[in-house]
Amino acid sequence: MNSRETALWFGERDNFLIITHRRPDGDTLGCAAGLAQGLLEAGKAAFILFNPEATARYMPYVQKHWAPVEFIPSYIIAVDIATPDLFPENGKPYESAVSLAIDHHPSNSGYASLSCLDMTKSSCGEIIYEILMALSGRIGTETASSLYVAVSTDTGCFAFSNTNSNTLRVAAELVDAGAPIGEINKDLFRKKAKSRILLEAMITAGMEFYFDGAVAISIITRAMMNKTGAGENEMDDVASIPTSIEEVIVGITIRELTGPSDCKVSVRTTPLVNANDLASKFGGGGHAMAAGFSLNVSAEEMKRKLLDTLGEIFPLKIGC
Repeated sequence: MNSRETALWFGERDNFLIITHRRPDGDTLGCAAGLAQGLLEAGKAAFILFNPEATARYMPYVQKHWAPVEFIPSYIIAVDIATPDLFPENGKPYESAVSLAIDHHPSNSGYASLSCLDMTKSSCGEIIYEILMALSGRIGTETASSLYVAVSTDTGCFAFSNTNSNTLRVAAELVDAGAPIGEINKDLFRKKAKSRILLEAMITAGMEFYFDGAVAISIITRAMMNKTGAGENEMDDVASIPTSIEEVIVGITIRELTGPSDCKVSVRTTPLVNANDLASKFGGGGHAMAAGFSLNVSAEEMKRKLLDTLGEIFPLKIGC
């Protein structure tokens, strides 16, 4: 369905439970909060399934919308989720019961009964905005603020190459609707905890370069996080650190999660390499220049697997 058809679908229904993905970012949480508030403004009952991994940074937007224990939904909505294996643990019972998926990932597997999928959008928040405007003709300040979080975080405050003219038009509409962008931008993009600065220094110091400097790989261990005191709230956008280096074409962060044999890999690229294609070789996915996946292997083994695969892209294996 397109945005207008999706708005009509919402208009004819009620009692929605919105699901966000595990290790949630600003897009999925901002979308969920914006959709829940927008549906509330339209006279609907809508709640967000509690996500235990939501960080303090985004809690002001989502916590008022957590579903009460006694809430029985009629329809399950997934936002910014490409595949059901990305559901949080408490969302697993809903994997086969998703009524509607709203998403912008090319890797979306079509798991929901219905989908509103628009791969031309830089963020899922732009799709939610279109749906709510088609549904009600306007949005309130609180909805606009949540959707601005979604749009701005998925575009790196409009600095990433996925930003397009529609992104900027939607952002302008959100500002007109009352989103306090100065406050939001400061909180999300200009403030850094001391632990984050210390962690960035360790990431940079341990970075390794391959293929004549075209590939940069950083490993983030549990020991590094323990030493710096960095938590989930400090992990936003660490994946962009390797690609901040001028000559790097592919930047990869390999992060230990629960232990040394549980890794999350984030891939960031330039237009010369498709990040989604690379991640899909390991069961993951995402966008052309930003993708990821998780595997139960050690960080060093993961690095070797990635280098073997990257060797098909960069035939001259030059390590430095």
